[in-house]
Amino acid sequence: MRSIGAFFKNMPKDNGMAFIVIQHLDPTRVGLLPEILQRITSMNTSEAIDGILLEPNCVYVIPPNKSITLFHGTLRLFDPIESRGFRLPIDIFFRSLADDLQDKSIGIILSGMGSDGSIGAKAIKENNGFVLVQDPSTAKFEGMPQSVINAVKVDIIAPVEDLPSKLISITKFIPKIDKKLEIDSVEASNIDKIIVLLRLKSGNDFSYYKKNTIYRRIERRKFVHQIDTLENYVRFCQENPKEVEILFKELLIGVTHFFRDPAVWEMLKEKVLPDLLNELPDGTILRAWVPSCSTGEEAYSLAIIFSEIIKNRFENKKFNLQIFATDIDSEAIEKARKGFFSSTNVESISKERLQSFFTEVGGNYRINSSLRKMVVFAVQNITKDPPFTKLNMVSCRNLLIYLEPEMQKKLSHYLAIVLILMVF
Repeated sequence: MRSIGAFFKNMPKDNGMAFIVIQHLDPTRVGLLPEILQRITSMNTSEAIDGILLEPNCVYVIPPNKSITLFHGTLRLFDPIESRGFRLPIDIFFRSLADDLQDKSIGIILSGMGSDGSIGAKAIKENNGFVLVQDPSTAKFEGMPQSVINAVKVDIIAPVEDLPSKLISITKFIPKIDKKLEIDSVEASNIDKIIVLLRLKSGNDFSYYKKNTIYRRIERRKFVHQIDTLENYVRFCQENPKEVEILFKELLIGVTHFFRDPAVWEMLKEKVLPDLLNELPDGTILRAWVPSCSTGEEAYSLAIIFSEIIKNRFENKKFNLQIFATDIDSEAIEKARKGFFSSTNVESISKERLQSFFTEVGGNYRINSSLRKMVVFAVQNITKDPPFTKLNMVSCRNLLIYLEPEMQKKLSHYLAIVLILMVF
């Protein structure tokens, strides 16, 4: 409560924004936070109502025993279905915020315990939004701020009293970016210079990335540093190599979690993999490749599905699985190898699977060694490094959409050849 009060005490009334305040509340108690905040801020403060349209310069507080989401600019309230200890109301809201407002979404994490907000912050960043976090060293409870910092590249880290002014500075500096963005020759030249700096720093060539994608990521970094032109940002990158590293990470934000798109995994489990195994002789080692694996969730999901199929349908046969999981991001690969995930990372996994395939360690979860042995993680740039061959399966998702059409065609042809080789 102290951090929330300090934040709104330093937030001017006419800021043009709507604020949704989410706390982990006791579901049995009447919420008093709207009245308390109203004494601190001159903005209109009220408890959120289902279906209310957001208005600028207003504060909406989550009611006790509710989940809250944003849909087409209106708040929607739900009765939580999770038990109290497993509720993640901030993640739920941040995800809906990212879906609804995309690059205009802003998530702010203040003092608090646990890791709620980390997954939602990732969703905001994936949609080009902004994440601000109270400096953990100034927070009474550093768990939530630190968890978000560990999960994503946070845009602003500052004491809570300084966050309002930094937030206002960012919002004032953000230009309106047209969805059908046209980049002139001067801007294109400066983008090319930034791509050169990225290649010199990381060894990876981003010239095959969609220019609009790169431009939007660069614009985000300009907003953070309040740099007015691309030319000045080029100079800033030249003088600050650390900024080039941050931009590199911004371009590699992984859109991944366990069992993403559940219907796909259900089809793999019920039909695709069983049909494949029925055609193979006993004792076969299946080989699968997961390019752009990020932090490993998809590769491990495949290992879990395979293990369940073997146990339920092929227990008397000796099939094994070898997964090659690769990514351009060495830090993501290192995390994937450890197979260690926070409680929020595994929220989409059933209790039965958690008990069967994970070991709980201090409230977090580690993939069991039997699954880790199935997966070989390696750093690989799919656009220039040689592919894996003699495969039974390739899972390449959420990569091609970020690439220019020419590279899309090249990689599609490249993967098609790999698939043809799988037949022989």
